[in-house]
Amino acid sequence: MRLAPYVHKFTQRFTAGALLALACASSPQAAPNGEIPDPHYGDTLFQYFQDRYFTAATTLMVSQHFGRVSKHSEEAEVLRGGILLSYGLHREAGDIFERLIAMGATPPTQDRAWFYLAKIRYQRGYLPEAENALARIGTSLSPELQEERGLLQAQLHMARGNYAAAATVLAALEKTAPDARYVRYNLGVALIKSGDAAKGSALLNGLGVAYAENEEFRSMRDRANVALGFAALADSQAPAARNYLERVRLKGMQANKALLGLGWAATTQKEFARALTPWLELADRDLDDTAVLEAYIAIPYAYAELGAYGQSAERYQQAIATFEREDKALNESIAEIRAGKLQNALVSSNPGEEMGWFWSVRDLPVMPHARHLAHVLAQHEFQEALKNYRDLQFLTGNLQTWRDKLGTFDDMLASRRKAFTQKLPDVQTSAASLQTEPLRARHAALTLLMQQAQSAADGVAFADTRQVALLQRISSVKSALQNPPAEIDFASAQQRARLAEGVLAWELAQAYPQRSWEVQRDLQATQDALEQAQRLDAALRQAQRDEPARFDAFGARINAISPVLQAEITRVHKLTQEQALALQDIAITALRLQQEQLAQYTTQARFAVAQLYDRGTAQRQDASTTAEANRAR
Repeated sequence: MRLAPYVHKFTQRFTAGALLALACASSPQAAPNGEIPDPHYGDTLFQYFQDRYFTAATTLMVSQHFGRVSKHSEEAEVLRGGILLSYGLHREAGDIFERLIAMGATPPTQDRAWFYLAKIRYQRGYLPEAENALARIGTSLSPELQEERGLLQAQLHMARGNYAAAATVLAALEKTAPDARYVRYNLGVALIKSGDAAKGSALLNGLGVAYAENEEFRSMRDRANVALGFAALADSQAPAARNYLERVRLKGMQANKALLGLGWAATTQKEFARALTPWLELADRDLDDTAVLEAYIAIPYAYAELGAYGQSAERYQQAIATFEREDKALNESIAEIRAGKLQNALVSSNPGEEMGWFWSVRDLPVMPHARHLAHVLAQHEFQEALKNYRDLQFLTGNLQTWRDKLGTFDDMLASRRKAFTQKLPDVQTSAASLQTEPLRARHAALTLLMQQAQSAADGVAFADTRQVALLQRISSVKSALQNPPAEIDFASAQQRARLAEGVLAWELAQAYPQRSWEVQRDLQATQDALEQAQRLDAALRQAQRDEPARFDAFGARINAISPVLQAEITRVHKLTQEQALALQDIAITALRLQQEQLAQYTTQARFAVAQLYDRGTAQRQDASTTAEANRAR
């Protein structure tokens, strides 16, 4: 069985964009072209738009902890407060908003924050807290929220029974928003309840005949006509009541009340046959509506007034039998609820990815008498209790998932310990092969060579093997020419030696820049290799000291978190059980009230049957007396 979609419309319409609108309007930090300067805030928004609100909240809180959303600090905090607010954590959200205000949040941000805080508090039933938040709204609330603010103020007045004050607020609002149908409807109701029936009825009558373009406004139009009809009945204006109630759609949510009221309007005019038409239609509908139950005893009442005592008695007996069957069915439903089947069936038949305010019951679970639940589910108290129960179930699953992850982390840590222990000898061997002494010796040799070359500046230090051999030969020749033999042409030999020495010097000078650059290159490469080897050696020594300590720290953290998680799982499990019992009590209380009403109707029916029998007995006695008197004459 599917619930009517407009049952959830108001809540979803309110929450659909409220939080993000509040965040986006909170600060000029948001880029006009839609770019997000902080990627981590973008990740939060991604989770938010994927309807993963719990993940969005936790991701945002982690990013805030590590200072990753500094460019969106204000709007991120407002979004976090809004998400907490939607979960019913209005105190925590209020603390966030108050901190933002103390830090100098812009007036529009302050006013929007207090407005949404007031609205959530009102929906949760915290009326004084809602009034306090509403009173803190300044003059910077956006125009599109002014109407809702006035409606909220009026609803708070009406919740306290102060309909005159509500009418004053709504009348002022109606002047600035004359086309606002919710304002006019609430103003009409407030005026009627505060004693100004004429003006209130005029407003509701305007709504009762207005064109309604969608189901939401058609339902409002029906409510307006039903309110007018019963107000007219209370004022003994049966024709007017009939006129109003006949406007109500037969398939709408207000149809049962309208049919019941039409019947009573007819009886007020002593038109009992006419009253039977709407009541007989009503009696064919589901028994979970009070109006249907009342029709079961109203029909035989009309028959009795028409003098059809036999049909009246039969109808009363049928009503008694129906009430008894319904009472038995209610007992069966209560037993099912007490067995815990209701809440689990509701959650399983209405799945959702995460905890959150968008989740709502749309499909009734498969149970022996599921129709009993429609009236229960319509209660705001039950809806909120069910959401709390589902949220607790989600938290249990989330905590259990993290407990399982801790086991996985422990296994990963053990694997890393083992891998570190196994690989350490190989790494040490590999590091040992990177001897630094040869590198140091080569570096020293190259440094000395460079110093010698720069000091001599003749390129001899960079001479290759051939050039060294030539230098040695020239030196030998020059030594030999110190004491030349007589047969040698000394001048010619000396000339050739000087020429060879000059050519070699020129060659060394030409090669000097290239060979100097090559030596400097080799020197730098040796320096780099030496530094790398030193870094690797230092890193290895550091790892040998640090890694075991890191493993121990991770292990200690896992061991510390594990009992905390288990304690939270136990705590949440206990809260879930308590919430399940509270949920059952709410549902059973509602069904018990139905049983009490059934008992009252059953008593009325039995009393009416007894009256019919007494009337029949009296009539027979009168007839017998009359017959005897006639015979005596």
